[in-house]
Amino acid sequence: MTNEDFIKELEKLDIYLSEKQLNQLEEYYKMVIDYNKHTNLTRITDKKEFYLKHYYDSLTIIKAIKLNNQSLLDVGTGAGFPGIVLKIVFPQLKITLIDSLNKRIIFLNEVINHLNLNNIKAIHTRAEDYIKENRESFDIVTSRAVANLQMLSELCIPFVKVNGYFIPMKAEATKEITDSTNAIDTLGAVIEKVYEFNLFSDTLKRTIIKIKKTRVTMNKFPRKFSEIKKKPL
Repeated sequence: MTNEDFIKELEKLDIYLSEKQLNQLEEYYKMVIDYNKHTNLTRITDKKEFYLKHYYDSLTIIKAIKLNNQSLLDVGTGAGFPGIVLKIVFPQLKITLIDSLNKRIIFLNEVINHLNLNNIKAIHTRAEDYIKENRESFDIVTSRAVANLQMLSELCIPFVKVNGYFIPMKAEATKEITDSTNAIDTLGAVIEKVYEFNLFSDTLKRTIIKIKKTRVTMNKFPRKFSEIKKKPL
């Protein structure tokens, strides 16, 4: 995906980037590549592939929900996808990034400071620990390519406010969705819509699942990760 392709495809999503935003994305790309030399953040380093599979892919969340000034939690953010990308493109969002690897959080804080991003924080923690003080605290919770939907739902849905949304971003996910129906219901949510599409080519299948929180999640969830993994809901 060339820069021109990137801009044109975003315009199809009603996303129009300023020169400042394009420069921030370029700086972010350079920082990832530089940090990647000593700390593994991504296997994707080719610029065209990076813009497609990290930047454009992150922004396809707009297919499922309009973004303005909501609070958004990115669980298992890694190198900041989609959280940092969303902050650059939708600066009015209030974003929290969490990841279990501190080296990634150090990098993300460098990005936040270098790009002078506001109302965004990166925290070194695990979802099952961060939930203790942050139940039902976010309008939107998202996670991109972290774990299977059955386990991910238990980690993420408790963070979502009632009437808010959990929006996992996946590749092909038909079986995961089927296997997760009971978990999503048990956690107080319902699948509102599934978006399936190809990512700028016929070979890259993507699925975005829009899950609405309809009632408060029982306090016993999430369980310890070892229990979630051993016996998914």
